[in-house]
Amino acid sequence: MTSFDEYVKGILKQILESYQRLSNLNDKSGDLEIIKTELLKTNGLFQVIVKKIELSKINSNEYVKLSKLSKHYLENYEFNREIDTMSNLYYDDPNRLKNIRLKIIDSLQDMKLMETVETIFKSK
Repeated sequence: MTSFDEYVKGILKQILESYQRLSNLNDKSGDLEIIKTELLKTNGLFQVIVKKIELSKINSNEYVKLSKLSKHYLENYEFNREIDTMSNLYYDDPNRLKNIRLKIIDSLQDMKLMETVETIFKSK
């Protein structure tokens, strides 16, 4: 059976991979679908992290911090409306693709969320 730390590490690895994929896009036609997919995946993984940490009742400082930062991200950042608008009008505009991609990356860096994800991933 997989330990809780290993389970969380697997989720964090997926979050880091999505973040890297977003960071490495070249803002070309077709990237909006990748952005949408990676954003949905990342949001879902953060929701899983929050729920699993709360249900586990593990009170380690790093897990409490990760849960708090994940909740903050989920409550304060929502890009679906912008992406839906772009899908219809600006799906191949490199400047708008870059703008939304950078906004998403900035939101993931807010309050050092990705730094915390990486730190916990490397420590487990």
